[in-house]
Amino acid sequence: MSETLSTFSLQPGDSAPEFALPAPDGTVHRLEQLAGPAGLLVVFACNHCPYVIHLAEVLGELAREFDKQGIGTVAISSNDIENYPQDRPELMAVFAKESQWDFPYLYDATQEVAKSYGAACTPDFFLFDGDRRLFYAGQFDETRPRSGEKPDGADMREAVSKMLAGGDPILNPRPSSGCNIKWIAGNEPSYFG
Repeated sequence: MSETLSTFSLQPGDSAPEFALPAPDGTVHRLEQLAGPAGLLVVFACNHCPYVIHLAEVLGELAREFDKQGIGTVAISSNDIENYPQDRPELMAVFAKESQWDFPYLYDATQEVAKSYGAACTPDFFLFDGDRRLFYAGQFDETRPRSGEKPDGADMREAVSKMLAGGDPILNPRPSSGCNIKWIAGNEPSYFG
């Protein structure tokens, strides 16, 4: 299992790139509909990545906590489904249900949304404040698949606490780590590789 680190092309204070993406049932969701009054957590994910599977259930729990604090959550899969059919939209719905995700899980068929965020791996996390300005881009927590440790979302919890308290962003957050986004051949972004 190779590990890829996020590239962090968005910087603290940058606006959240707009998007309109479909859920597996065809319903289109827009950024402005997903953001809560206090913020939005955007997670690039996929069904088959061991790093996503490792924290999926805890992410669902945290998203419910964050929702009560006015922060919306959305997951986006941008993987090439021709070469990775296990990430097809119909299987996304199954994965989300099994992971107890109460938030939308959307499909980025063109991979343009992943590029606009500078997403590099699954999972990759981007936390925006109530003005949809980037507050945190970094890891969920210190745990990794096969570490024997249960994920707790410590880094994400700390970032949310600081954001809601009006504090400054975490300096030099540890990048997200996981499987690289499976780019369609010829569609790789300039920051990949």
